[in-house]
Amino acid sequence: MNRKPETKPGFEEALSELESLVEQLESGELSLDQSLQQFKRGVELTRHCQGILDQAQQVVEQLVDPNDEASAVPFESAD
Repeated sequence: MNRKPETKPGFEEALSELESLVEQLESGELSLDQSLQQFKRGVELTRHCQGILDQAQQVVEQLVDPNDEASAVPFESAD
């Protein structure tokens, strides 16, 4: 059986899913097991979003100081 490699959601999609998870958790309608599963997924999404933001910050920092020759290094995308 060939499994497709799991693709990670983009930032906006992950953030939207995270917001939905928070609403579900705040509703108080989930069982303990469901809450733990949703919380686990929320942690994964938070880490994923933070990674995307960290990459974006690196790009911005490279572009901010055009007078610094060290900032003129080629950027390699993590795609």
